[in-house]
Amino acid sequence: MNTPDLNLLPVFEALLRHGNVTRAAAQMGLTQSAMSSALGRLRRQLGDPLFVNTRGGMLPTPRALELAPSLTDALAMVRSALGARDAFDPRRTTRSLRVYMTDVGETVLLPTLMRHLHQHGPAMRLETAQLPAAELAVRMETGDIDLAVGYVPQLRDKIRRERLFDEHYVCMTRPDHPLGRRSALTLKEFLSARHVLISSMGSGHQQLERALAEHGVEENVALRVPHFMVVPLIVASTDLIVSLPSQVAQAWTRLVKMRVHPLPIRIPSFEVSLYWHPRVENDAANRWLRGALHELFGDR
Repeated sequence: MNTPDLNLLPVFEALLRHGNVTRAAAQMGLTQSAMSSALGRLRRQLGDPLFVNTRGGMLPTPRALELAPSLTDALAMVRSALGARDAFDPRRTTRSLRVYMTDVGETVLLPTLMRHLHQHGPAMRLETAQLPAAELAVRMETGDIDLAVGYVPQLRDKIRRERLFDEHYVCMTRPDHPLGRRSALTLKEFLSARHVLISSMGSGHQQLERALAEHGVEENVALRVPHFMVVPLIVASTDLIVSLPSQVAQAWTRLVKMRVHPLPIRIPSFEVSLYWHPRVENDAANRWLRGALHELFGDR
């Protein structure tokens, strides 16, 4: 095998990240034909198709997945070495970072974060991604995910972690709900209510679902949804009740008239954290974004 052209490493990284020639070309600032040509050269030099066109996008071959950690690490080292000579300027960078967070996390974090970027990093681009937690460590290792934010206790081993803030669960009803109107919502009232369960909060939140199941709430689940965004609109116009992290409840009370109650079931609080792979430890854009998130949300 001939020594590959190092200029093609960003092409490999962009295709691995996006799984789409058009989006990868946009990230690289190339035309689609130029991107296809670069992929052709990369295939010839590495002696493998690398990415195969399927209905699900350009999927990496086993050889591409084998090469991914080494090639993305090499590219990160080159960027780090070059970045050491040039001061990082968030106001001028056009870097694109892909961040894992659930839609619950997006509700709490993105409005404030995007206002901050508008002021301090106006050309920086973010893409959020939602995927099974079991895949997250591998996707961070290959460079597909630059940073993860949330409650993901499964991320261990090589993944770095920094705590942002402690969080706890509450429950939410419409303001004139007959339950808990005069005093705190009792356990009996909570268990007798009809509930909404959200499956998109992430696997770390299975402790909430387990606790509800142990108290027999499963029998009173009227609605189970894969995403959070529609839930407040449903709860605001019905007698349904939903259990969720307190920061999410506070975010929605600013948009929809809702009533937040302490959760009458004992469930341990949890830590919302930043997670990143060691290969991006010294990546200037990644470090700046981590610092911004810590500044905005640390110990809130």
